[in-house]
Amino acid sequence: MRSDSFYAAIGGHETFVRLVDEFYRGVADDPVLRPMYPEQDLGPAAERLTLFLEQYWGGPTTYSDERGHPRLRMRHAPFKVNPEARDRWLLHMRAAVDSLDLAPMHQAQLWDYLERAAFSMLNTFDD
Repeated sequence: MRSDSFYAAIGGHETFVRLVDEFYRGVADDPVLRPMYPEQDLGPAAERLTLFLEQYWGGPTTYSDERGHPRLRMRHAPFKVNPEARDRWLLHMRAAVDSLDLAPMHQAQLWDYLERAAFSMLNTFDD
């Protein structure tokens, strides 16, 4: 891990755990998103997202070490990611990002990526 990475600048592992935990608090009761998670416990999904985001932002490479290339579109292909699902995902992620109380520059950088990622996962416009 580089000490000058975004990962390090925003607080490392603990910050990403807080982000993802807050995000999944919203997802847990979301009628659109929750059915996309077949596991009873959202813990494994939270761990995967945490590892992915940490690696993306310059932290440990545990995600790729354990799961290979992220292939985000392929991994999301089995799910109906329509504009409603995207918007629900962004709603919960916005609340999670806001909960971190990051410096404005860091918050904007993180949100820009998350918003672009959400739009790139769209795979249908069907309801």
